[in-house]
Amino acid sequence: MTDARPPRLNTGSHDLPVSPALDAFMATAWAATPLPAGLRVPAHDHTPARRARLSETFPGERIIVPAGELKVRSNDDDYRFRPHSGYAWLTGLTGEDQVGHVLVLEPTGPEGHEPVLYLRPRSPRSAGHGAGGSEFYRDRRYGEFWVGRRPDLAEAGRLTGLRTEHLDDLAKLLTGPNPATRVLAGVDPALDSAAGRPGSGADRQADARLAAALSELRLVKDAWEVAQLQLAVDHTVAGFEDAVRALPAALRHPRGERWIEGTFDLRARAEGNGTGYDTIAASGAHACVLHWTRNDGRLDPAQLLLLDAGVETDTLYTADITRTLPLSGTFSPVQRQAYELVLAAQDAGIAALRPGAAFRDFHRAAMQVIAEGLADWGVLRIPAGQSLREDSGLHRRYTLCGSGHMLGMDVHDCAQARADAYLDGVLEEGQVLTVEPGLYLQPDDETLPLELRGLGIRIEDDLVITADGARLMSGALPRSVAGIEEWMGTLLG
Repeated sequence: MTDARPPRLNTGSHDLPVSPALDAFMATAWAATPLPAGLRVPAHDHTPARRARLSETFPGERIIVPAGELKVRSNDDDYRFRPHSGYAWLTGLTGEDQVGHVLVLEPTGPEGHEPVLYLRPRSPRSAGHGAGGSEFYRDRRYGEFWVGRRPDLAEAGRLTGLRTEHLDDLAKLLTGPNPATRVLAGVDPALDSAAGRPGSGADRQADARLAAALSELRLVKDAWEVAQLQLAVDHTVAGFEDAVRALPAALRHPRGERWIEGTFDLRARAEGNGTGYDTIAASGAHACVLHWTRNDGRLDPAQLLLLDAGVETDTLYTADITRTLPLSGTFSPVQRQAYELVLAAQDAGIAALRPGAAFRDFHRAAMQVIAEGLADWGVLRIPAGQSLREDSGLHRRYTLCGSGHMLGMDVHDCAQARADAYLDGVLEEGQVLTVEPGLYLQPDDETLPLELRGLGIRIEDDLVITADGARLMSGALPRSVAGIEEWMGTLLG
């Protein structure tokens, strides 16, 4: 018998149909599950001052800071959500349940703002709520059965100390009489559209100034933030120890780099929100690829492993540390020679850190050492001083990138700050940054002697600027050749 039904052109959703009887049944007999009384976001006591500083920057203007939207990974599967750092910094809300939420600083006059949090409240579970009444078990993106519980409006208010409103009411706000408005644009496309972004050139300039201000306000960390970063560093140190202990198994595996990556990432997920960026586990010549994240290589005991990794805390502060380790446990003479040049460059960079120093000074100090070392080896065939001039820079063939960056809620923190406040500015007490010079001696570089080709070395540490210099936050991990060999030997037994 021939089936006369038309063919289905696509499968659409693979969810099972829901009968009216099941829908009615699902709306009954649910116990109340309130959040614990007194629960607050960890940064609760610090966010009012942060919002006040932003308010002072833009008096009389509406300021809109979204958490961001979900991004599709494949078909109907989204990437795990992380709210935008500016939103998290201002609200203290850091969880995956913040999808689509928006902070609005509403002007209360020529000066001052009232912060209002627009959010998607918890789905009702009782009958009589129309289509929204079944969201809790039918909506794959937002339903509680699918992605977990989120606070209702009152609970979110207690968590943050903010006035809360339903996210649906934001559209009404944006269509009413609007004061001068700045939007953290490019974070939530639906919000950008509702707010008329991209708008005129003046709007784009206003929005860019908001993005810059949010970065610049975060440049100096308070004591609570430094403590969060230290926690991230401490967990990262434990992750590096895990990775060294895992080396025997990784050396046996055809994708040993991924074994190391997975070992570190386990620590990051167990102790915090995860990694602050994709882990780099680069062995041999892979270490010459600055952002090698394929991590699909086999480990060779005769080679080095460059491990660049950082744990991100539940409050979204991340460490960023790199160590270059001999997979045999002992540096060869050539590896030692190259490593000690990079270490000397890092030492010079660290020594240049102090309040009032130009941000670029530590990079210049590190490059002075690198260029002189390359010239001494005969690799750099012009004097170091000549190479260090802006119209030359030939030493950069072997080192290429900068020697550090600000660190905080983003691994490359405060990146929207204006140049005169960051790259062309001066260091201040409370800033946290990395110092990470490196040598990347490409395997096919015919300007190098054969024994140097394919060596990639970076040493990266996290430091906080203090009143008279800088404190090495990641000092629990050894940096010297002897220190690394002893440390590895102890961990490997």
